[in-house]
Amino acid sequence: PIDNRPVCYNLFKDITAIDESLTLFIPDRKLLGDLTKNADVEGILGWLKEIPKTDAIILSLDTIAYGGLIPSRRSPETFEQIKNRIEKLKNILVEKQAKIYAFSSIMRISNNNINQEEKEYWNKYGTKIFDYSYQTHKLGCESCIERLIPDAILDDYLATRKRNFEINKLYLEWQKAGLFDTLIFSKDDCAEYGFNVQEAQALEKLGGLTKTGADEIPLTLFARALEGNLKVNIEFIEPEYKNLISNYEDVSIEKSVLGQLSLANIEVTDKENADITLVVNNFKEQQGEIVMKRPTEPFSGSFEIPHNCMIADVRYANGADNAFVDKFINSKMRNDFYGYSAWNTSANSLGSLICGAKVKFLAKKYNENAFKKLQTIRFLDDWAYQANVRQILTEPQKPDMKEFENKISNFVGLDFQAEYSFPWKRLFEIEVNLK
Repeated sequence: PIDNRPVCYNLFKDITAIDESLTLFIPDRKLLGDLTKNADVEGILGWLKEIPKTDAIILSLDTIAYGGLIPSRRSPETFEQIKNRIEKLKNILVEKQAKIYAFSSIMRISNNNINQEEKEYWNKYGTKIFDYSYQTHKLGCESCIERLIPDAILDDYLATRKRNFEINKLYLEWQKAGLFDTLIFSKDDCAEYGFNVQEAQALEKLGGLTKTGADEIPLTLFARALEGNLKVNIEFIEPEYKNLISNYEDVSIEKSVLGQLSLANIEVTDKENADITLVVNNFKEQQGEIVMKRPTEPFSGSFEIPHNCMIADVRYANGADNAFVDKFINSKMRNDFYGYSAWNTSANSLGSLICGAKVKFLAKKYNENAFKKLQTIRFLDDWAYQANVRQILTEPQKPDMKEFENKISNFVGLDFQAEYSFPWKRLFEIEVNLK
């Protein structure tokens, strides 16, 4: 996994549990990194070496190279130090003789002055660095914004980018030598222009495959690794706006949907020939984001969940569209429902949703309660917490979710007791544990 967040660790386990014929090997959570701690790389390599023969290995290369996704932006280590570490990984993978599905991030450029996940200087120069990157790419020449950034800081930032880019080129050499079945370079939290977009274009010219998104990509690769065929029809709630670009992405919502389905090895077809319909509650004009006070027009029509469908609720980033969920939450979830997601970015929602649906559709030993658990957690997190309760909290504390718990229990058809925690001691992510 990328790190120990619930959406990177628990979600993978919860989706796998839908099919009891699948056996999942995953390192102990304490070996993984968090917001302030790097992963125990040697511990993970030791674990990987000892697991029995497997059909497929899905891995975040950043975890071994840097200690996790966030450390990939902070690590002060040299190219040679990181190269020596990942060479150990390569030797283990060669021994395993499994199909290997891997991804490495293209270092993001966050558009704010928050240094929680970046180097210390981001709290003063983050927005300026983003603007410098954006304008330099867009203009095709160096932006004058560089004069607002101290030389030492800009030099350090560009050197970190160059080191990570060279590591990605090394992975591409491994790919061409046949090590990986699939290798993805992820564009995490990106915009239309920027050094990260330029690096993605350079990797593509060298033969690399890039994808907008990050946290969901291990799940999309898991869906790709599953044997069996699935045909999906796409229905946009706002079809005339499917060419708009989501927050934190550089491609249209339509291209984001098609890209996730393609990577998951799912065929797109018409309604008559589809096994499942993917309903996308997309946005008009711009994607909203409740916590960032970015408005958008909420869903205003009528909606009943159709047969054999899954729902990507991406009208808002980081949470559900309340008006949309209100249209169906008082009904009952049918057996032919394949999932709901409104988690974080559009790519995050789509990748995790599609993976869960494919596992359910192809399940050889279907576990209905596991699927209900997955849906319960998604509604509690994406709808109840992110779109509602989070907005009234000022610090991580026990949330009052009772009103939503009752509605979700009735919809999903699952009796439960929920416990909540904040694993990274911040409001951005909540962990839901069900009894």
